[in-house]
Amino acid sequence: MADHFDRTPGAGRGRGRGGAADGGAARPGGDGSLGSEAAEAPQNKTGAHPQQEGLRPPKTAPPGSGGAEYLQQTRIPSGSQDKASVPDSGPEMAKPQVAVAPVVVSKLSVKAPEFYPSGYNQNFSQNFADSSYEDGYDGYLTLADYVQDFLNHLTEQPGCFETEIEQFAETLNGWVTTDEALQELVELIYQQATSVPNFSYMGARLCNYLSHHLTISPQSGTFRQLLLQRCRTEFENRDEAAKGDEATRKQFHAFVLFLAELYLNLEIKGTKGQVTRAEILQEGLRELLNALFSNPVDNNLICAVKLLKLTGSVLEDAWQEKGKDDMNEVIQRIENVVLDANCSRDVKRMLLKLVELRSSNWGRVLGTSSHTEATPENDPNYFMNEPTFYTSDGIPFTAADPDYQEKYQELLEREDFCPDNEENGTDLPGADYLYFDDTDDEMDPEIEEAYEKFCLESEHERKQ
Repeated sequence: MADHFDRTPGAGRGRGRGGAADGGAARPGGDGSLGSEAAEAPQNKTGAHPQQEGLRPPKTAPPGSGGAEYLQQTRIPSGSQDKASVPDSGPEMAKPQVAVAPVVVSKLSVKAPEFYPSGYNQNFSQNFADSSYEDGYDGYLTLADYVQDFLNHLTEQPGCFETEIEQFAETLNGWVTTDEALQELVELIYQQATSVPNFSYMGARLCNYLSHHLTISPQSGTFRQLLLQRCRTEFENRDEAAKGDEATRKQFHAFVLFLAELYLNLEIKGTKGQVTRAEILQEGLRELLNALFSNPVDNNLICAVKLLKLTGSVLEDAWQEKGKDDMNEVIQRIENVVLDANCSRDVKRMLLKLVELRSSNWGRVLGTSSHTEATPENDPNYFMNEPTFYTSDGIPFTAADPDYQEKYQELLEREDFCPDNEENGTDLPGADYLYFDDTDDEMDPEIEEAYEKFCLESEHERKQ
């Protein structure tokens, strides 16, 4: 009976079915380990509460605490428990054997669905520069699938353009090897740039990069030549599109803005290394403006305003270099539309604002040359970002004023006189401050007279 009460509840379970019946003695044919543990059990009872067996092994275990599960994790054979424990006494205590818990390595991928919110499409946010993406899609179905996924990815995350465009171009160089593949690539990019809102700028940047980094040069033409040919097909139908139904005009307007972005972003390198813009696009934009103004409905005029806000300054500079006066002709046509066309009042206001923008040199501020230091004499914006101060009379002054030094010194002296007064009023002195005790609550005679006059006028207006 005493043995049953001294034994910890559950002790001995799982160590053999004959443990309790045999009184803790080792069964014949056993390895003797159970018998040694039963013999050492009375010596370990040092308190009223015996140490219970843990439910699960700790992450780090003390020397000599080898349980069956812990030995299994550390890959120590069960028959060597006595060897793994540290002796109770002896010189070996100075060098205890510390068991190191094994490192648990998770097999869960960083791109696992558990890390994405519900309803999120992982295909749009995959990192195309990561090789794991390509490994997960061995043998992409078609070129169109790969390119369309990348275009959708850029639409959702345009900031990834700089880091992933190089890998995308390298993949295309290994894939686009025929005329048909290059034609398909051009058509995919063109459709994305003219059908997806706000992708015209990104599409123009993509076209400019591919025009310089695609190595294929088939007989049908390079990437840039095929792209311009595709744009010409839409350009030739400009008059019909500008007079078509609302859906046709909407598609035509998307093409106009994409062509404007191409004109600004598509770089053509000359034989001497100079970078120029496509001359054919400059002429095309002029003809597109004529087509839009030829049918002055509201959405056509709004598209023309967007086009001129985007490219007006560049177009005027290019025309002036050639001695052309095309921008003045465009502005004159806008003024005629404002006077004669039956457009809405809001659209007329937009056109007038555009004329005003052009009169201010398209909002550009002429800066100083880089090799000269900016001074108040050669830079009209020298004092633009200077702070504004106020004198004791409330008169504002800046560094551009001739007597700035004198006024600023007076301001510093006034701050020295009241060092604790801050602008936000949080550190103003209390009522016991001497300066506030000496002040009276009487109004200045001039202020009092003005206040009485104000009260009389207010009373007179109220009676009327």
